[in-house]
Amino acid sequence: MTVDGGQAGQRGRLAYIGSFTEAGGPGITVAEADARTGALKLLGSTDALVNPSFLALSPGGDVLYAVSETDEGAVAAFSLADPVRPEPLGEPVPVRGDGPTHLAVTGTHVFTANYGSGSVSALPVRRGGGLGTPAAVLAHRGSGPVADRQKGPHAHAVVPDPSGSMLLAVDLGTDSVWTYALDPVTGLPRPHGETPLRSGTGPRHLAFAPQADRVYVLNELTPTVTVCRWSSADGALEPLGETRVLPPGEGVPTYPSEPVVSADGRFLWVANRGHDSISVLALDAAGDVAGLRHVVGCGGVWPRDLTLHPSGRYLYAANERSGDVTWFAVDPDSGIPAFAGSAAVPAASCVIFG
Repeated sequence: MTVDGGQAGQRGRLAYIGSFTEAGGPGITVAEADARTGALKLLGSTDALVNPSFLALSPGGDVLYAVSETDEGAVAAFSLADPVRPEPLGEPVPVRGDGPTHLAVTGTHVFTANYGSGSVSALPVRRGGGLGTPAAVLAHRGSGPVADRQKGPHAHAVVPDPSGSMLLAVDLGTDSVWTYALDPVTGLPRPHGETPLRSGTGPRHLAFAPQADRVYVLNELTPTVTVCRWSSADGALEPLGETRVLPPGEGVPTYPSEPVVSADGRFLWVANRGHDSISVLALDAAGDVAGLRHVVGCGGVWPRDLTLHPSGRYLYAANERSGDVTWFAVDPDSGIPAFAGSAAVPAASCVIFG
């Protein structure tokens, strides 16, 4: 591992940035975020894993998990005993699925969304944070009308609901969200249901409202977000409406990537690849989308991920094709982000905070 600028000296507020090593990325980069300005200071990186395109932390924050987005597909665990120097906890573990793009962590398992094979894998978390081989691999079925993107299922994201009792899996290929009940003893997923969305929308990722009774499903094949009512008690997901995330008439092919909700539930931000922008949508008191408020440039090219700093004051965009992470100061009244700086991270794909 290479280190620039020395150790952080304490846990503090650190950022972990994933990137595509096969496109020239450094792997997993560690950075320190300035609490006053939001600026990132790059501290070091490790290329111990191929294409760590998406990252997640253990509930205690002492282990970092990363997918290896390759045809064979794997997940790796990294000890954060020294939070500036992630150290592998064993070899990457195959997920028994192709092209994992996203993962989520509960107390007992790491779940991956396997885009290539259209499946969800559940890997048990061992004592110390290492991973075992998949205890379950759940295959989706179905297709959609967009011939070059929806010939079969393409699971793109897995997100536990805030109650911890359910897991939601977004599938771009089947135009639906699959729900799984998590066993309260074993933590293993059991198929619970499938909620269809509008045909051809290609749902990619989702975010929960702070009150956890709304889910915002961001669609990749159309620049829209679908608002859904959610009930953790019975695992029911009900689509309520669909809203454009860009003004009508925008002629640039656009593929939205990531939704982010403000902690107070007033704003929904969306990153748009192709249009290379960040959209600001207002949410009403019920958590429903009240409309598109503003659009600003993302400061780079192809924003694959969008992340809110834990303070709620800054947004970070991982711009894959321009090879940088940009940050924005968020106006607390309007929700409009203002460009504040950037750091060079080739083939950047995601940012999380520890």
